[in-house]
Amino acid sequence: MALDADWAERWVRRTADAIADAKDELTELDRQIGDGDHGENLDRGFKAVVARLDDAATESGPDERTVGDVLKLVATTLMSTVGGASGPLYGTAYLRAAKVSGRPQIDPPAVVAVLEAALEGVSSRGKATVGEKTMVDAWHAAVEAAEAAANDGGSEVDVLRAAAAAADTAATGTIPLVATKGRASYLGERSAGHEDPGARSTALVLGAAMAAALSGPTPADPSSAA
Repeated sequence: MALDADWAERWVRRTADAIADAKDELTELDRQIGDGDHGENLDRGFKAVVARLDDAATESGPDERTVGDVLKLVATTLMSTVGGASGPLYGTAYLRAAKVSGRPQIDPPAVVAVLEAALEGVSSRGKATVGEKTMVDAWHAAVEAAEAAANDGGSEVDVLRAAAAAADTAATGTIPLVATKGRASYLGERSAGHEDPGARSTALVLGAAMAAALSGPTPADPSSAA
């Protein structure tokens, strides 16, 4: 089953729910090694994205959209509503992903391409690499796992499941690392022992992508009305 624009919208809505549920956790993680606003900022941003999706639903039918259309809407909204570093980082990730998914449906190799593009966007915007205790650690692990699953002949769900699991493990894996990029790097050795909030939110985003693929259309989706 190829993934379409309705899946992309479910992904975004599930992400908004996941971020809202974890807002306090993300904020506390960021308070320990950053500015303490990661959860609040992302929650505000994804609530704005959902509002934009609701508005867009009245302007054009779902059959006219591509996966890239949905991801571009996410990108532009996050860039205009989310403060701090997370807005530009996530905005760039979604924008790069949108550029490689301008089609009605995407298959396993295209899912990998979306994740690779998002990683490239985050890496270039934040000028970070693996091991520096940033969200790049989670995105990089997700891409590697997704590529392996796709090369093994996995389905879209298999690819997303592998990516989500790897991102979750990588987020936990940032705990012992010493940050060398971003606000956390100012703490030096004291940044060790704390999970990176961007890596954790990345795991939430990718977990939502998998859940959206598993759930299929819901009665709330226009495409499911008959």
